[in-house]
Amino acid sequence: MTWMICLFGGIGAMARYVLDVSIQRSWNRDGNHSFPLATLVINGVASLCAGIAMMSYYAQSVDMGTVMTFVVGFLGGFSTFSSAINEVLSLIRKRRFAMALGYGAATVAVPLTCVALGFGIAMLGGHA
Repeated sequence: MTWMICLFGGIGAMARYVLDVSIQRSWNRDGNHSFPLATLVINGVASLCAGIAMMSYYAQSVDMGTVMTFVVGFLGGFSTFSSAINEVLSLIRKRRFAMALGYGAATVAVPLTCVALGFGIAMLGGHA
């Protein structure tokens, strides 16, 4: 199973790269947006999927091996909380303190909200 987790981690990292580039191109077309939206969206999507996966495991509709491969492998490669922290520091270095504070708070609040939303979606879908 370890090789599957590694394989899916690589696939998740490639998916993150593609989504990151796509969001950055559409968000920053005029070059005026310094808010790091792509990482926030990616981490929100990853948290939502993790919530659905974990509630599905809890409801015994998905086995642990599948959850581990998806959550630890794919979502581990897809999500990027280290980039989020680096982006907060980058905003601080640029002396954009209010944006850094807002982004830092959003980096915590959005994934927590999304994982709870994922739990709810799974429960409504009959997985719990």
